[in-house]
Amino acid sequence: METLRIGSAGPWVELFQSVLAKTGRAVAVDGVFGPLTRDAAADLQRASGLTPDGVAGAGTWRALRPLTHGYDLYTIAPGDTLYSVANRYSAGFARIAAANPGVNPYNLQVGQRIVVPLGAVVPTGISYSSGIMRMNIDALKTVYPFIETGSAGSSALCAGIPYMRIGTGPVNVFYNASFHANEWITSPLLMKFAENYARAYAVGADIYGYPARELYRGVSIYIAPMVNPDGVDLVTGAFRPGHEAYEAAREIALGFPGIPFPNGWKANIEGIDLNLQFPANWDAAREIKFSQGFDRPAPRDYVGPAPLFAPESEAMYKFALKHDFRLLLCYHTQGMVIYWQYLNYMPPGALYIGELFAASSGYTLERTPYTSGFAGYKDWFIQEYNRPGYTVEAGYGVSPLPISQFGEIYADNEGILVLGAATQLED
Repeated sequence: METLRIGSAGPWVELFQSVLAKTGRAVAVDGVFGPLTRDAAADLQRASGLTPDGVAGAGTWRALRPLTHGYDLYTIAPGDTLYSVANRYSAGFARIAAANPGVNPYNLQVGQRIVVPLGAVVPTGISYSSGIMRMNIDALKTVYPFIETGSAGSSALCAGIPYMRIGTGPVNVFYNASFHANEWITSPLLMKFAENYARAYAVGADIYGYPARELYRGVSIYIAPMVNPDGVDLVTGAFRPGHEAYEAAREIALGFPGIPFPNGWKANIEGIDLNLQFPANWDAAREIKFSQGFDRPAPRDYVGPAPLFAPESEAMYKFALKHDFRLLLCYHTQGMVIYWQYLNYMPPGALYIGELFAASSGYTLERTPYTSGFAGYKDWFIQEYNRPGYTVEAGYGVSPLPISQFGEIYADNEGILVLGAATQLED
């Protein structure tokens, strides 16, 4: 977590301002650490017994942990039970028990530290950077230790590409988001789904009408919420002017003055469109995009010098080969449409499942337009496995979509995300 002070800007400032607002302090969530944010920080520090210097350092962030991480750490005192701790925090017993699988609720030890889940982990009202995502993944793993986490590979700047696995079932499905940098709203979409699904499993509840524990036992859902972390950090403002990566990207963008910078940036940080990198008629994609003027590194639509040249695309390719996925969901923006086909491939069940997705979301089910119909991850997956693969274009407008659309986007897509697993349950 970044140390913030007057002059700081970007997603971490938005997060800090959003949690200050939750404490009742009057502060705008604008991503700029100005005098009002400093004064609110100093007020919080005084209330927390900290030096009121108005600088958000480690101690200040620690005081906000229940709001930034969705949990607190509690030390067992004489006479405590998990029920009494749950009542003290107004937290559910089942969630506390799930967060502490090694703790015997009938034999608590004085001095023992336990995790107490509180509110939401994933913020849905701020710009979502790779650093905030990684913090959220760590917090979800702490609150829901049955989540498996790992790295699917690395980005061009050697940032990890995290994944989560929820479920122990023998059938694997894969959901991914933010192949394109300015489509970053799809990352908190998958993160919030992971949180809601994990919570439903922990307490034995349903999600979108399906018993979470039945889905968990039958299907393993793999989620890579941010395939393009460097590009997302460029668009969301985690990389600021003067940062080496920002300046290198701006140099590329100068060759394409018709594309706004950085908001029009879709590519990885080296100017390669990651969803035009797969060995599924890559030469056709190259011909189309070169004819449109994208014949060199660009903010979007440059296919790269060869298939799987970009490390992010290579990572997704190898990840699919490793896990033998039965179904693929690739999240993009925008258009409220689901693309389900590649060339003349007709994977068994793909049309039926696509129709279920469309009915649950209100999105239209369509064939991929010719000019966008080659070298994508979904295209390669269908070609390689002849299994259902989908590109979901969430939301409507101009990317990056405003975060104010998040609630509607999530409501539209929870059914797709649940049905992606539910349709793969084995009889």
